[in-house]
Amino acid sequence: MSYIEFFGTVLYLASVYLVAKRHVLTWPVGIVSVLLFMVLFYQIRLYSAAAEQMVYLAACTYGWWYWAQSGIQAGRVEGVGFSPVPTLLKWLGVIVVLSAALGLVMTRVHEWAPTLFPEAAAFPLIDAATTVTSLVAMWLMARKRTESWVLWIAVDVVSIWLYFVKGVAFVSLLYVVLLGLATLGLLAWLKAGRPSHRLTSEYVS
Repeated sequence: MSYIEFFGTVLYLASVYLVAKRHVLTWPVGIVSVLLFMVLFYQIRLYSAAAEQMVYLAACTYGWWYWAQSGIQAGRVEGVGFSPVPTLLKWLGVIVVLSAALGLVMTRVHEWAPTLFPEAAAFPLIDAATTVTSLVAMWLMARKRTESWVLWIAVDVVSIWLYFVKGVAFVSLLYVVLLGLATLGLLAWLKAGRPSHRLTSEYVS
């Protein structure tokens, strides 16, 4: 296990714990974790996941700004809730289409840019699907949408197997913990989104 893997994992766990608590500090902690994982995933040839971290960096920056503009009580953001059903279906379609497109690109990227990607991508379709789903989940989380946790749970289940097979057992173990945290996060946001707990009723797409 490398220092990058260890510290990236610890900081990522901290950021997930903070977001489950709806604490705005989740975003700066997440930014540092993202930078570390960007390097790690490139090293183990999960190119979609490495590219994903660059988008995460932008999403963390946006989430930090957006939450800071929202109602915050003792560091906690308010106004979480589910998106309308048509919006949920729209995002599901986005995940399917973009996962297929990215997966096809990643199966050939080593042929198109051999200097940058000297070896074929590992599990390109699965890697692409978890990447796209994670990006959508990150965006929805930044927008305070509770369904983001459902997507994170799906990603965590697949990632436990993927990273174990790739030989980064500590990251695989991370996703076991993340699965538990995502479940707790979903329950916490469901509770916070009930009318008696909600300070606003903002719904966005």
